[in-house]
Amino acid sequence: MAEAERVIGTPDTPDDSGEQRTPAQRNGRGRRIAVLFAVAAFAYALDLISKTLVVARLEGREPIRLVGDLLELHAIRNPGAAFGFGGAFTVIFTLIAAAVIVVIIRLARKLYSFPWAVALGLLLGGALGNLTDRIFRSPGIFEGQVVDFIAPKGFAVFNLADSAIVCGGILIVLLSFRGLDPDGTVHKD
Repeated sequence: MAEAERVIGTPDTPDDSGEQRTPAQRNGRGRRIAVLFAVAAFAYALDLISKTLVVARLEGREPIRLVGDLLELHAIRNPGAAFGFGGAFTVIFTLIAAAVIVVIIRLARKLYSFPWAVALGLLLGGALGNLTDRIFRSPGIFEGQVVDFIAPKGFAVFNLADSAIVCGGILIVLLSFRGLDPDGTVHKD
């Protein structure tokens, strides 16, 4: 359609998916991508700082009670996945975390939803936090043990990366139930 014939408010160029997007929509996507990476950087930084402090000040010491016996800070090294399962599969968990990061980065190209940007940012930051442990902590590259330290009574010990992943996952489930897609479309069925 020639520029003079284009109806005001209609999309003028296709995006990566072949759909037409207005300049405002393309600019909105840029802001959503910035939100995704800002949330990821924040979650990653909190996780990295907390683990550094835990290793320096808590590892090899008695747990610190925060709320009676309901919540403690207790440093452990976890070679497995959530709840300590699969300690023999550290390399596989490393590859899975790397794949999740790649998928999130690729999905960012089609991101037009602010809530999805936050959810994916939490997932990305958490995955990066635990992947950093798996790559750089002992016993070796791609076999590193994740530092966990938040120990609620009667529950598994976890870290801030795990919390970010869980919160991002819950948000994704809620967005899916509401019918909101990462590209901003809403399904009412």
